[in-house]
Amino acid sequence: MSKWMTADMPDLSERVAVVTGASAGLGLETARALAAHGATVVLACRDTTKGEAAARTLTGTKARVVELDLASLTSVREAAEIIGSTCPSLDLLVNNAGVMQVPFQRTEDGFELTFGINHLGHFALTGLLLPQLLRTSGSRVVTVTSNAHRRGDLDLDPAGEYEPGAAYDRSKLANLLFAYELHRRLQASGSSTASLAAHPGNARTALWATSSRLERVLIGSYLRPVNFWLAQSAQRGALPQLRAATDSSAKSGECYGPDGWFQYAGSPVRVRTSPDSYDRDAASRLWRLSEQLTEVRYSFAGAR
Repeated sequence: MSKWMTADMPDLSERVAVVTGASAGLGLETARALAAHGATVVLACRDTTKGEAAARTLTGTKARVVELDLASLTSVREAAEIIGSTCPSLDLLVNNAGVMQVPFQRTEDGFELTFGINHLGHFALTGLLLPQLLRTSGSRVVTVTSNAHRRGDLDLDPAGEYEPGAAYDRSKLANLLFAYELHRRLQASGSSTASLAAHPGNARTALWATSSRLERVLIGSYLRPVNFWLAQSAQRGALPQLRAATDSSAKSGECYGPDGWFQYAGSPVRVRTSPDSYDRDAASRLWRLSEQLTEVRYSFAGAR
């Protein structure tokens, strides 16, 4: 079978896409591929200077930058208002931005930083942009998770000492619980909007900067002849989310990831995720908690 590549993406002219964390890494590669196929891309970035520099590298001129700090619900609301006022319809939202294995910190609103950025910020942004998505037939939300979700637990308020790796794993499980629960709610509303998930395997991006030196060496590009099965470039790591975002055969409720050993690297295919990620009770609890913490309530009225 042929392997899915960006050459398989359809013409995206007249389509509008928002990509969070698009100034570098997977987000930039995703924005670059979408723009190359004709889409108008909104790069939602915390650092707008880096965002503007990234936008200048995209093919064509249909790119714009919006400031978005997922660690601030005020910033999330302001970004959603700008996007909503300039994009009456929205074909694609890629919830890509994230942090990994960072020291304990709190967001502007008092949430643990990793959970706040990786899940709560995207939960709020998606809910605030839902009206634009619902009025656009065939629109999609793609939430980027990680293989690390398999180590995550369902304890959303863990007691004890903070552990950076565990916090990241938990946030990535939350990404999947959210993506699948959004799928179920969209389906129940009769909407044509789809919710999918994707993970990049082990992609060489700046996200690994906080990892141990050994981990960085093991996935480094200079070991490519022997670690090709373990890690891949950011460009290839973006393929699963691009396939989830644009492939006509990709369906709501699915997750895409690499087809290689343990889904570390390879070509993008539909994959199964951990049993916990399909736990509907946990997803409902997470949804209620997220609405309570962010004060963002989803309305599916007017779904197409």
